[in-house]
Amino acid sequence: MIIRPGVFISDRYEIIDKVGSGGMADVYKAKCHRLNRFVAMKILKAEFSDDKKFVEKFRAEAQSAAGLSHPNVVNVYDVGEENGMYYIVMELVEGITLKSFIERKGKLEVKEAVGIAVQIAQGMEAAHGNHIVHRDIKPQNIIISKEGKVKVTDFGIAKAVTSDTITSNAMGSVHYLSPEQARGGFSDEKSDIYSLGVTLYEMLTGRVPFIGDNTVSVALSHLQDDPIPLRDLEPGIPVSLDRIVQKCMQKKPEYRYLTASDLIADLKKSLSNPDGAYIQILSNRVMEDSPTISFSDDDMRKIKSAAHATADREEYYEESITPRRENNRTVMKEEYEDEDEDDEDEDVNPTLEKLMSVGGVIAAIIIVFIIIFIIVKASGIFGGGKPEPEETPVVSAIPTTEPTIEPTMEIQNKVPDVLNLRLSDVQSQLERLGLKVAVTEEESDSLDAGYIIRQDLKEGTPITEGMTINLVVSKGKKAVPTIPNVVGYTANDALVTLQQAGYLVAQESEYSDSVEEGKVIRTSPSSGSTAEKGTKVTIYVSKGKEDTNVQVPDLRGCTQAQARKKLENNGLVLSDTIGYEYDDNVPKNQVISQSYTVGASVAKGTVVSVTISLGKQKTYRYVGSITISDNPFVTEDQTGNIKLTLKQDGKTKTIYEASHGLGDFPLVISEIEGYSKSTGQVYMYLDGAFAGGPYNITFKQVEE
Repeated sequence: MIIRPGVFISDRYEIIDKVGSGGMADVYKAKCHRLNRFVAMKILKAEFSDDKKFVEKFRAEAQSAAGLSHPNVVNVYDVGEENGMYYIVMELVEGITLKSFIERKGKLEVKEAVGIAVQIAQGMEAAHGNHIVHRDIKPQNIIISKEGKVKVTDFGIAKAVTSDTITSNAMGSVHYLSPEQARGGFSDEKSDIYSLGVTLYEMLTGRVPFIGDNTVSVALSHLQDDPIPLRDLEPGIPVSLDRIVQKCMQKKPEYRYLTASDLIADLKKSLSNPDGAYIQILSNRVMEDSPTISFSDDDMRKIKSAAHATADREEYYEESITPRRENNRTVMKEEYEDEDEDDEDEDVNPTLEKLMSVGGVIAAIIIVFIIIFIIVKASGIFGGGKPEPEETPVVSAIPTTEPTIEPTMEIQNKVPDVLNLRLSDVQSQLERLGLKVAVTEEESDSLDAGYIIRQDLKEGTPITEGMTINLVVSKGKKAVPTIPNVVGYTANDALVTLQQAGYLVAQESEYSDSVEEGKVIRTSPSSGSTAEKGTKVTIYVSKGKEDTNVQVPDLRGCTQAQARKKLENNGLVLSDTIGYEYDDNVPKNQVISQSYTVGASVAKGTVVSVTISLGKQKTYRYVGSITISDNPFVTEDQTGNIKLTLKQDGKTKTIYEASHGLGDFPLVISEIEGYSKSTGQVYMYLDGAFAGGPYNITFKQVEE
């Protein structure tokens, strides 16, 4: 189907215009003719409609957001499919993204940024309360409506918290990615809080905290680097707000705000107590009072050598980024080698870190002995023979296309832990280790199809020849039926349809301006949503239009505030668009006229516009004077008619005419009226013949 203005989808939604496009879907403004309202429709692109993985992800977005109802979250109304075309129907929010708003303003004022952050956090709080992690909080996914309301949208990669969200594919946009997402670890509510911290950082400074030449370098910065403190970039930012952002962006999740509610409380408090020291930040950094260690020249040479090795490794990271094509989609395979990731993944408490810092020298000595032991063992001095070749583990720190078994588990001749990993990604690796793989399937509410639920051999079990590992793999969630769409049905037809589908039905009535009496307006839960048989479904049946007509009051002579109050008392609304005119009879700031006649019968909620007086219109004149020194007369007995003309703004007029003689010069003429404040030119004529000029003359504005 070709999507263009005028096309109807599901005999209900009329496409009005295309408003945007993303990687997976296009977004259109549409009109729902059944409920007579404008909506936004996200339609999966045709090239992805045959891809089961993309379709599942697209449906997951609707399922993630459909259960949310909050002023700071874009509401999802409907989800459906027609002739292989998948779509989601959402609330239409007229406005701009927070990203565009930041780009327009450069950076936001403190109160403005805090207000927006509070609303984003409230939307996150609602999602987290429904056990949903957004996982892609960024300014591009925040919409600011024309009324100033902030709404979180795009739950395309959201996932229920109750499921295991450990993956080697980091989700979200790299500039706003939390460290645990960058390394492919467990993401939860605190990952969203980190991303909100990055967003708040950008609102206050106009830039993201980490900038790199490619996505790998930015992801590494999230893992290893500290952002430039806000107050170093903008000294006017309050101390409390600086510390709030620092706490949001802690590398370790447990050091951040534990809930969005805690973050909201501190953001609000920062407005009333901007310089307070009430933000408690735990840190896994080295203690400031740690003793200074002196390095010898030989130590410095070793450090420089290690630095060069690190640079070589980072060069390897960049070279390992290779684009490839899959079904006309370019997938960037970005892998890098990080042998220290296991250390970062382990949660270490602050007390232990202090001991590690103080005992650094002892640890260095132990490491030297370990290295010597490894070298001796590798050389075969103790009869170890030729050592087995070791494989270098590869860990994905940013989105990859094929997750691997975690490096700590990929040990030669030992059974690895493959729980929660996709069978297709690990089966060949298990077979390379010498294991035979036996697979059985069962349904799972927590894991998608193809992911491993259980394994019979424990992690670390020595592998022997012919050993079989039995894996239980998810078939996906048990299919849950969807509630039939009975909107527009008669109450009886809707009742029969829902009961035949296995649902319990309750009925409520309400007024509707768009649905005729006796027809179903909506259902709760909404049609198209999933629900187990036996679930109670309430149908809302139209009672027709409510007779709520009221009379329009006389607003003439009222101020704007008085007119608004009068209209509100009658259930009417004053238009935000106010007309203004000059009026000689109506005092300034009083209503001259109104859009509805006095006493007219209109429906409640009708918007009434008014025209307000600007008072009497002021008039002005433009006055100037000139002195003409040029004397057109030669002898004392000579006289003649002197005429002066003014040319100004393309107009010409005579400003003076009289009989004069030699003694009348210099000639001074005052109270000359011009056409405007612009400079004019005066020309002199004697008895009709040109006698001098032009002479410049200026005018000043005088109120009449």
